[in-house]
Amino acid sequence: MASLTRRVVLATAFAATLGFAIPVEAASAGDMRIAFGDLPGIESIQTLAAIERAKERGVNIELIILNDEDLAAQAIVGGQADVGIGSPYTLIQKVGVPIRLFAQISTQRFFPVVNAEEYKSWKDLEGQEVVVQARGSGTEAVMMLMAKQNGISFSKVSYVPGSEVRRNAMLQGTIKASIVDAANRRALEQEAPGKFIVLPVEGVSATDEGLFATEAYLKNNAADVDILVEELMKTAREITENPQAAVDMRNKYNLLSDLGADADGEIAAYYKETAEAGALALNGGGADAAKEDFEFFTAAGQIEGDPATLKVEDFWDLAPIDRVLGTLGKK
Repeated sequence: MASLTRRVVLATAFAATLGFAIPVEAASAGDMRIAFGDLPGIESIQTLAAIERAKERGVNIELIILNDEDLAAQAIVGGQADVGIGSPYTLIQKVGVPIRLFAQISTQRFFPVVNAEEYKSWKDLEGQEVVVQARGSGTEAVMMLMAKQNGISFSKVSYVPGSEVRRNAMLQGTIKASIVDAANRRALEQEAPGKFIVLPVEGVSATDEGLFATEAYLKNNAADVDILVEELMKTAREITENPQAAVDMRNKYNLLSDLGADADGEIAAYYKETAEAGALALNGGGADAAKEDFEFFTAAGQIEGDPATLKVEDFWDLAPIDRVLGTLGKK
């Protein structure tokens, strides 16, 4: 796997092409271009390991790292990538391209964090600026939903991709209120005890990361899609049963080598917490996940309509999950 620095440079060059209507040659049979709308961190190890395993089974995967979920979604719409990673409900509802989610990777475990010298509660964020991952991201949805539940409004929502980037900015004092993943929440608590407060979030179990593609790609590349979905389920089950498996996968495939061997302890702790929370999708999510997502994303204002009347088939293609579960069985 290329170094993270090289991947980011390549991603920046790739992102610059998205705004141009240049014909792009479609991936050939057995090829899969995956657009990852975030900078990979330890929370990505399960997904990266599943990709490596799919490659071992003959799927020629090219991983394109883009530091923004919007760019990943644009890459799918524009044909520069085949599969995206994210939770593109807004895109699916508002863009005419027939895109469908086809597997859930994980549910949301985000933690709103504020500088304790500035804020103590949600009410203190009335009229203040907050920083999230990207427009249309799960982090934005959580913050907007919490604002609604607590009767406040933000003066501005800014976008800074990368949970680790936001963590470092909070440590430096350039960001006062943001939202990070579990690994970076732990890091903030360890690196600056007492400096930050984690604000409460209740009743959120919506999709954090899922796989999505056009209906045409899913139909024409069913065998490759099934292999990827199967490996995601297998890695999720292995890590949930034994969180140390994430460390083993990381070392076997030399994932995130930039972090060094010292990261293994942090990885084990992160996946232990993740497994205990049941955040990895053992059965791909599917219709049950879609219904929970409808409740969450409508409440957060990212999709429109009555959750009870939204149709799963308008947002999801359940066929890959059904086929894989027919082989693996439910858990």
